Amino acid sequence: MTSTAPSTDTRQSAPSPEQRPSWQQRLRRYGYTAKPRSDVRDRLVPPYTEPNPRLWATLGLPPTLGERINRWSGWGGPLLVTILAGWLRFWDLGDPKRVMFDETYYAKDAWGLIHRGFEVNWDKDVNNLILQNNGNVPIPSDPAYVVHPPVGKYVIGLGEWMFGFNPFGWRFMTALLGTLSVLILCRIGRRLFRSTFLGCLAGALMAVDGLAFVMSRTSLLDGVLQFFVLAAFGCLITDRDKARERLAAALPPDANGVVRPDAHIAETTTFGFRPWRWTAGLMLGLAIGTKWNGLYILIGFCVMAVLWDAGTRKVAGARHPYIAVVKHDLGWAFLATVPVAIFTYILSWTAWILSPSNGTGGYYRNWAATEGKGGDWTWLFPDWLRSLWHYEHAVYEFHVGLHSPHNYQSNPWSWLVLGRPVSFFYESPAPGTDGCPTNAGEQCAREVLALGTPLLWWASCFAVLYVLYRWLLRRDWRAGAIACGIAAGYLPWFMYQERTIFYFYAIVFLPFLCLAVAMMIGAIVGPPGSSERRRVAGAAGAGVLVLLIAWNFIYFWPLYTGTAIPIDSWRSRMWLDTWV
Repeated sequence: MTSTAPSTDTRQSAPSPEQRPSWQQRLRRYGYTAKPRSDVRDRLVPPYTEPNPRLWATLGLPPTLGERINRWSGWGGPLLVTILAGWLRFWDLGDPKRVMFDETYYAKDAWGLIHRGFEVNWDKDVNNLILQNNGNVPIPSDPAYVVHPPVGKYVIGLGEWMFGFNPFGWRFMTALLGTLSVLILCRIGRRLFRSTFLGCLAGALMAVDGLAFVMSRTSLLDGVLQFFVLAAFGCLITDRDKARERLAAALPPDANGVVRPDAHIAETTTFGFRPWRWTAGLMLGLAIGTKWNGLYILIGFCVMAVLWDAGTRKVAGARHPYIAVVKHDLGWAFLATVPVAIFTYILSWTAWILSPSNGTGGYYRNWAATEGKGGDWTWLFPDWLRSLWHYEHAVYEFHVGLHSPHNYQSNPWSWLVLGRPVSFFYESPAPGTDGCPTNAGEQCAREVLALGTPLLWWASCFAVLYVLYRWLLRRDWRAGAIACGIAAGYLPWFMYQERTIFYFYAIVFLPFLCLAVAMMIGAIVGPPGSSERRRVAGAAGAGVLVLLIAWNFIYFWPLYTGTAIPIDSWRSRMWLDTWV
């Protein structure tokens, strides 16, 4: 008789200590233990966490109503946080009725773009005329040399087109995008952490951050850039989930209904058309078309997306995930991002390209027909492209050579600890004028200070360390995604430490700091399965931290809104000497 003993599927059996990968052996010293394998579908598409049924009983709600609330909270929670953020940002948006900081450039550049198709040279004293006449001033026709692409100024100009050439008009779109950024961050956090609570917490932290608040109420380009970067990240996160859902659906279940890894399917399945990745390419192109540092974001996000594809195939059982990615994903990933971003960038210059090349169009538009004439290869490229290339080269030389000292410039090493915030507006009204109380004493101070909520930013220093720990030692992809967003927006500035740069550039990676703090707070509360005592203590500690951050935002509210306060109250808020 032949043996009929059942064969054993060794693919899912736990490896012996000798067979365990070396990284597991090393990480065990730090308390790492590989999680037991489960249905691959749950690993590819983890379920969202749901409230404990005891919560509804404690609140006196029937289970059916609790389930309905939980089902609607995925959008209801983020929308409530967004409404709060919008109310804060749009409240008295036109005040101060001044041209604050670099609004003197971008508000006027935007007005020129939507009327002439290119930026124009304004008289140096025109700001007061604009404010006195509600924007009813003649628009010059002479082109101006500017050093940033047009997308962000078109966005600002859209608000001016709708509401006029006044402070409310040129701040409207930045306020709108700042509000929508909170909604996007809530949804990203929910998808990233599989938790509506943590997603809404990340959005709420951004809603009460001083830097995000001030940048949303000022017509600068960096807030617009942050919106497009965050939207691109959200598109890539969604694309990751959709790809994993397709691969999970392609894996066949076994006789017991459990889906096991399958090397052949994992290495040969294609993900088809990926609209979210193409949309991410569009958003990244708009980011670069706002400010050039979007290029670093493009590089970082592209690398991250390819690593996500490799991780997806590896979880599904691929023995050679990177080879499979090169065969099936890399080419399409490149086409969906880099060419799309480049095409979007060039398209943003359409009005400049179509402007006359006889000297009455955009700056340098006639360069190819005048100074750029001649050469052996000029016939290969149209004049508009050669003129645009020359313009871009001149702008590049300007940026790398910008070393003019500024009173509010800062080194990127100081950004996370709020070493040198930027004062956008300051006045010293006398008692009884411009909102200064009559009993204020000597005088008041009115200031709009681009300063992040201090307790949030200082907490983010610890959160960044926690994220790095989770990524490097616990192989947590969520921490890696957050770290990528921070690194792509922050680290490039260390290459330009001698250049004139400002703290408010950090707005680009602020959403990822909020995600990091939310992730750290989730760890403080405790993972599912923790004891009740552990969860209560963690929730109390996390709640105190969040309330302190909210209080901190309220305390600095006068410095974010230009509210007149007695000079002694202003001095009490200058916690560091470098803030003055």
